[in-house]
Amino acid sequence: MKGANLALGGTGLAAFLALGEAVPRLGLVKEAYFPPTTRIAGALGDELADSAFWTALGDTLTGWALGLAIAVCAGIVTGVLVSVVPHLREATASTIEFLRPIPSVALIPLAVLLYGTELRSVLLLVVYASFWQVLIQVLYGVQDVDPVAEETARSYGLGPWARVRYVLWPTALPYVMTGVRLAAAVALILTITTELVIGAPGLGARIAVAQTSQAVPEMYALVVVTGVLGLLINVGARTVERRALAWHQSVRQEVAV
Repeated sequence: MKGANLALGGTGLAAFLALGEAVPRLGLVKEAYFPPTTRIAGALGDELADSAFWTALGDTLTGWALGLAIAVCAGIVTGVLVSVVPHLREATASTIEFLRPIPSVALIPLAVLLYGTELRSVLLLVVYASFWQVLIQVLYGVQDVDPVAEETARSYGLGPWARVRYVLWPTALPYVMTGVRLAAAVALILTITTELVIGAPGLGARIAVAQTSQAVPEMYALVVVTGVLGLLINVGARTVERRALAWHQSVRQEVAV
């Protein structure tokens, strides 16, 4: 079944690339706006041979990784504290519901005002967007804790942190891993968007330069790189999630299927 899925996926990708080659060649769209696949592939090869491309890729991955790490740590710690401290969840519920829907891109002017085009601007937006993905999942995970297990732990004399470790954390971990996977994708989106809009060093800024200089094949090649990067991040996050939850019923069922 897995081999058949890979074959179907490869066939679909080949058909998509062939369509991308044929549409501009047949004159259905102008090559100046949508170059054939072969031209994009050639531009991609030139990019891979350019050291500046790898520097930009490193800048993007740095902003993504740092922002994601900060957001995950802050989201887990905040979620656990809000859940275990009496009445803190009720006291913070309205604040969370007010701040969470604010689009991160709306904070771009603030980030530029505070930090200009430095890495800290990227981190501000990435952390803000990714933090909520983790926090909300942690809160949902804590809500799913079995009250009977909680009361049993109390009756056996487990302290607050022991209950967090042995009761709350195993229940919340599947939710936490879902939040991390979502946050990883959101972090990449905000990293590229911030670089594209404010010109912070990275792939986004390189895409903007290619667009303004009318280097259309190079622009599409860089867009392809961001797509591949997103795919790799998603696959990596799924792999980590499966390994971290190898004991969980949902993962065992997925492997069995």
